Amino acid sequence: MKKFTLMCIAAAVLMTYACSTVPLSGRNRISFVSESEMQTAAAQSYSTLLKAPETKVLNNADAARVKRIGQKIAAAVTKYMNANGYSSQIAGFNWEFNLIDSKEVNAWCMPGGKVAVYSGILPVAKDDAGLATVMGHEIAHAVAQHSSERASKAAVAEGLGGLLGAATGNKSATTQNVISQVYGISAQGFYLLPNSRTQELEADHLGLIFMSMAGYNPSNAVTFWQRMAAASASSQKPAEFFSTHPADATRIAQIQRDLPEAQKYFNSTSGKPVQ
Repeated sequence: MKKFTLMCIAAAVLMTYACSTVPLSGRNRISFVSESEMQTAAAQSYSTLLKAPETKVLNNADAARVKRIGQKIAAAVTKYMNANGYSSQIAGFNWEFNLIDSKEVNAWCMPGGKVAVYSGILPVAKDDAGLATVMGHEIAHAVAQHSSERASKAAVAEGLGGLLGAATGNKSATTQNVISQVYGISAQGFYLLPNSRTQELEADHLGLIFMSMAGYNPSNAVTFWQRMAAASASSQKPAEFFSTHPADATRIAQIQRDLPEAQKYFNSTSGKPVQ
């Protein structure tokens, strides 16, 4: 086990020197997976999806709303990042916003600013401020480079799992199996899943500020997430510990705590605020 301990120390040192800071939250993240490569892959995947026969990209009034709101948030984010020394973290971003015809209540943003909103979320979003809430959240994932961080975390977990297997190679098959199972549960429960929940709450925090910077009242985020919680109330959810997403109550409570900070950005926007 001494060899395994030394390998873990080496991995910890690598993680220390492969950290960067998330704008606004100030959290340190692991980032040794290339963001530019993630963006290239995302752009290809996004293009493939939009051109797929089963994908219906809408070109109607709602699609125009999605583009308008997305562009406002992207402009506000770009202005903030450039003015505060974070321009390198959005280098290579080529924003795209599309509304896809689907009953799925979902939206996402790939690395590099490739955004898709599914029409199924429109009734829950209800208005422009609701759309700004969900789009700000998804854009925050890309700005915070969460995909690169997840890839880095997964690589670390996989690597440490391999090292553990090598270090216990002289143990009995039963012992190796038990250690492997315990490690798998530990990696998911104490490392990978909490990281995902941290990212979700961080995206809520950043997204709240991003929508505020774009002129959308952040107080609307609370009612949006309450509607989201109601819409998913009938579906069976895993306990928060074994979920990649925080519980609805946890999410809403944090947003309520973050509102005073976001309100400052909203109050500083020029022109008539969007309600």
